[in-house]
Formats: sequence, structure tokens, C-alpha cells
Amino acid sequence: MAHEIEYQIHGDDMQAVQITLDPGEAVHAEAGAMLFIEDDIEMDTGTQGGLMKGLKRAIVGESFFITTFENRGGKRRDVTFAAPYPGKIIPLDLGATGTWLCQKDAYLCSAYGIDINIAFSKKLGAGLFGGEGFILQKLSGDGLAFAHAGGTILERELAPGETLRVDTGCLVAFQEHVDYDIQFIGGFKNVLFGGEGLFFATLRGPGKIYLQTLPFSRLADRVVAASGIRRGGTQGERKGVAGFGGDILKGFLSGD
Repeated sequence: MAHEIEYQIHGDDMQAVQITLDPGEAVHAEAGAMLFIEDDIEMDTGTQGGLMKGLKRAIVGESFFITTFENRGGKRRDVTFAAPYPGKIIPLDLGATGTWLCQKDAYLCSAYGIDINIAFSKKLGAGLFGGEGFILQKLSGDGLAFAHAGGTILERELAPGETLRVDTGCLVAFQEHVDYDIQFIGGFKNVLFGGEGLFFATLRGPGKIYLQTLPFSRLADRVVAASGIRRGGTQGERKGVAGFGGDILKGFLSGD
């Protein structure tokens, strides 16, 4: 049975999705995504699938917990979830389009019963060099899920055998039956001076994909560069710089 939910997306560059729940109806959401809830909406935070699923999410940098919001009253009530940074919210109808694979930070919320899992690319190239494209979220079930991406969203429908090469950070989501691998850019000058990294994702149809124009990692890198901090040094120092850049960005977006 499909988990139908009524929703409305508000805003342009900093969007929120408002979901109306009938009595007894519920939705899942990434921990920390909630903007507001009306009376009779009750929260229940758990691992959504057991300890191992929670640990798997935590190991790859995701939240250990998934929060469930249920309408336990007798009237229809609203719950709203906000995007974490400038971009767009993408509704994915899993019942109509099947399972989707998304970048690991893309998931925002979904109808109750949608399975949220972590998927590792089975391709050797993606495993060794995929970076952002190696660890993926797998959304499956029968109902709506909502993903978030940065900047403008481009939707592409790949024909059978059609191939598209994409910056790994710009890939947001694709249907499970789309063939996915990581490919070396190649060329001495491309590697040294291209500025696009060493690898990109290769997608082969048929199937639908979503791309984003502004990955959060790219935005954070620009903030770090503009702050005058020199990149390099040890891995620990680089992580420190990245964390500092993230703090600057969070302060900028929150107005602090």
C-alpha cells in the first residue's frame, strides 16, 4: 500500500517542505531537519531499522538516529522540515520510479515506511577514488521521499546506453538501475591545471538523474579560500581548516 502524503514546498533558495499528516499518519526525517510542528505531533527518535543500521550511518558520517513525527491527535496537523543550506528540495516518488541512490547528505525526510539505508558503490573505481560519490544513501519503498541539493537542480533523463560524465560532487540522485562508475579524467594538463579533480562519475542510462550546481563542499572551499587561509599541511591541519571554513559558512548563513 502506498504511503501517500500531502505536502507543499515553500521558498526559493532556502526551501522548506510542509507536510500535512492525517490522524495516525507519520513521517521520517533526518535528525535536526525539523523547522516546526503543530499540536498533537509527537516525536520519536530511533535508529529506524535497528542498531546495525544506525551504526552504519554513523560510520560514514551520517546521523545515528532517524526521527519519526506522528500525528496522534484527531485533526490534520502540519510538520515542516527546512533545508540545511541554499538550494532546492526534490520530491522523489519511490512508488512510481523505484529505488533511488543519493549523495550521502541529500536525504531530508520521507513518508513513514520508506527504508533509508547506506549503499557503497560496488565498482572498484568508485570505491578507491569516488570520494563524495562512493558512499550513497539508498531510498526504497512505496511513497514519497525528499532530497536536498545545493544551487540550481538539473533533471536529466538518460536514454538506454546514453552516457553522462559528471563531477562527483554535483551528482545528487539517480535511479538504482542507472549504471554508475568512477572514471579517471586523464591527460597530463587536465590533471595538473584542469581544476576539476582527478575523477568524475560516469552514468549510463536508461534512467533519471538529478544534478546540483553548488555542492556544499565547493561552497565551503570558496569560503576557506576567501578567508585567506592557506590550504595544505598535514591531514589534521587540513581538517582543521575545513572545520574553520564550515564554522564561517554556518555563521554567515545564520546571520551570526
